[in-house]
Amino acid sequence: MPDKFSKYIRSRIMAAVKGKDTSPEIEVRRALFSEGYRYRKNYRIGRKTIDIAFPKKRVAVLIDGCFWHGCPSCYKAPKSNKKYWKSKIETNILRDERTDKELELAGWRSIRLWEHELKEDESSALRRISGLLAESTT
Repeated sequence: MPDKFSKYIRSRIMAAVKGKDTSPEIEVRRALFSEGYRYRKNYRIGRKTIDIAFPKKRVAVLIDGCFWHGCPSCYKAPKSNKKYWKSKIETNILRDERTDKELELAGWRSIRLWEHELKEDESSALRRISGLLAESTT
């Protein structure tokens, strides 16, 4: 089924999608800050951007939207323009895997949190971050 919008309109819609400072990211940052953690947001390492970074500990927190990153338990493919969306999401998943490997090669430990995890049990996600920070050396 072809896209119901023109290329121009679709481009405008996609340009409006937030790539940083999303609601889940803001919620996690707010919770971390209230627990006394200090971090950098949208931290660059080479060409990669980390959502929440703890540079001294070399810990990266990446928060993935269930739709855009193809969550195995939540993702539902759109009914229109299936070929486009399949390719788009697969590319995003491969990019995430490359990012994880590049961070590891650069000496960083990373944790990925799904949007649905934060909605279901944010405190558990925060404990996972705290645990990783406690394990990391300075």
